[in-house]
Amino acid sequence: MSSASVPAPLGGEATYADRSVAVLREMILDGSLAPGERLNEVHISQALGISRGPLREALRRLASEGLVRLVPHRGAFVPAFGPGQLTELYELRIALETHAARLVAELDDRTGVDDLVRALDDAAALLDRQDSSAYPTDQDFHGTLLRLAANSALSEAAASVSARISLARSRSASQPVRAREALTEHRAVLAAIVAGDADEAARLLRLHLHHSLENALSLLDAPA
Repeated sequence: MSSASVPAPLGGEATYADRSVAVLREMILDGSLAPGERLNEVHISQALGISRGPLREALRRLASEGLVRLVPHRGAFVPAFGPGQLTELYELRIALETHAARLVAELDDRTGVDDLVRALDDAAALLDRQDSSAYPTDQDFHGTLLRLAANSALSEAAASVSARISLARSRSASQPVRAREALTEHRAVLAAIVAGDADEAARLLRLHLHHSLENALSLLDAPA
């Protein structure tokens, strides 16, 4: 862990373990701690200004999220996902999110669907205005869809899967062609939801996520 990436020592009202989880999760997901990297407990505890006990608790919690792999007698590692593992994660994501799409399409109260419309319109505006290559992460179509499904267990399971997927597909979202294709696919899913067609919404979302998987697999072993 380079000195440039070391955050300020932890403190404040939250427990050391809670704050360590948040900091380490961010460092794993933004690539500061790379897939396959061994997490040196001595260096990390010094960098975060905490003792080894809270750090180990944080690592156990991140392991329960699938963001850390604990190997007996060897230590903690950032997982490195291969094609087979990534495909399995996407299969689970497809099952969870297509069910969410069905739930939203079948809602009697349609007012929440406006949130999906706004998310896509804002994403399109940002892509045009910034000429950005990345899909705007703060305009989260999938997260909004899961929230509207109003099933907390479903949302928690989907969030865990998405966090692990993001480790392997961090480069795929930066492709400008794919970002705009994703926006078009999102709009098609939304149209089916607005029409109340649960089967079509699920089918289109499954197709969209298959395209996302294919793109992620093509870049999995590509040079950084």
